[in-house]
Amino acid sequence: MADPTPRRAILSDLAAITGLVAEAYGHWVPIIGAEPGPMRDDYAASIAAGQVSVLEGGEGIEAILVLIVQSDAMLLDNIAVARAAQGRGHGKRLMIWAEAQARAKGLPHMRLYTHEKMATNIALYARAGYVETARVTERGLNRVYMEKTF
Repeated sequence: MADPTPRRAILSDLAAITGLVAEAYGHWVPIIGAEPGPMRDDYAASIAAGQVSVLEGGEGIEAILVLIVQSDAMLLDNIAVARAAQGRGHGKRLMIWAEAQARAKGLPHMRLYTHEKMATNIALYARAGYVETARVTERGLNRVYMEKTF
């Protein structure tokens, strides 16, 4: 069977998306002392803006990706995989797909951010070729910005 291809999210996906995000990020709440940014986002607005893609599998929506076009980069605003679907390569598949979307739009950079206490995420992105560019506090969260140049 071929690898699934992401599709654009539609409003009827909203409950599944918000549930997946809560599940994927919930374990970080006690670690960072607050809800991570993705748990606070307005996914109805992001879906309406065409920024959310989903990856479906045998259990429905198994992963999501939020991409925002910026003037000089594609911002990977969120990537989340359902806990039951982790270990199947969905995260890597979505990262590769996101980078392909940036290249197709002629954008020379991928940009992302994560919380400073999410060391496993920072290490994962570094292994994928992202370098730290800034540390800022936004929405009450200490974020590490990272970027990859093509």
